[in-house]
Amino acid sequence: MRNTFIILVLSLLLVSCKQEIKPADIAKLNGYWEIEKVVFDKGEDKDYGMNENFDYFNIKGTKGTRTKVMAQLDGTFLTTDTFENVSVRFKGDQVFLDYKTAYAKWSEELISLSDQNFVVKNDQNKEYHYKKTGPVNLLNDGKETK
Repeated sequence: MRNTFIILVLSLLLVSCKQEIKPADIAKLNGYWEIEKVVFDKGEDKDYGMNENFDYFNIKGTKGTRTKVMAQLDGTFLTTDTFENVSVRFKGDQVFLDYKTAYAKWSEELISLSDQNFVVKNDQNKEYHYKKTGPVNLLNDGKETK
C-alpha cells in the first residue's frame, strides 16, 4: 500500500511538472538547431556527437518552414530548395508541430521549449532533444560569421 502511494505521488509530480508552452514561446524555435540525442520508447538513448546537418526553423506566428542545412568550414550553411512546411497547433495543454511536404504529412508533440533547447516526440514515442547552434568558422580566416 505504501509503495502504491509513493508511485502515485511521484506520478502526479511528473505530470504537474510539464512545461506550459504559450503562443509567444514559439518564436524561440527560429534559428539553427542540432539533434543532441534521441530517447527511444523503451528508454535507451542515442547520443549524437558533432553534427554536419542542422535544422533551420523560420516560423512567424503559427506557420513557417523547417529546412535541413549543412555547416561549412567558413561558418556559412549550405542549403537546398527542399523544406517542410510547419504549422504550430495548440490542442488543450499540448502543442504540436505539423509538417507537410508534397509527399507526406506528420506531427510531433512539442514537449519542452527554451531559448537553448527543445524536445519533440513523434508518433513512435521517440523523443528528439535539440540544442541551439550557430555558425562556426573553422578556417580562421578572420572573417566574422553571421
